[in-house]
Amino acid sequence: MDSIRIDKWLWAIRAFKTRSLATEACKGGRIKIDGIAAKASRDLKIGDIIEFKVNNLNKKIKVVKLIKNRVNATLAAQNYEDLTSAEEYERLEFIKQMKTEHRDRGAGRPSKRDRRNIEKLKNL
Repeated sequence: MDSIRIDKWLWAIRAFKTRSLATEACKGGRIKIDGIAAKASRDLKIGDIIEFKVNNLNKKIKVVKLIKNRVNATLAAQNYEDLTSAEEYERLEFIKQMKTEHRDRGAGRPSKRDRRNIEKLKNL
């Protein structure tokens, strides 16, 4: 196999839950191959570098092997090389920490004033 559609490959390596989600991401211009927005029907070759955003994470991967059928996660990870920077993973971790609220055990339910302050912080 020399080439495969990008939407099918992204679905096969489990980057997207469904193939239609991968297709929609391509239509929206959120998938880039070597810095150029790619259509869903674009053929992918070994060595191509793909950039896309999934769950607030800007992923950058290099195609190592082409597959057309969906496989389990451990086999899927063997088909690409993750080039995403460590700073990007740190940024994602920071976002996760900001979204979750920490309340000391036994502090009780937030008052109306506390709740309003929490909502203001969330919307920043």
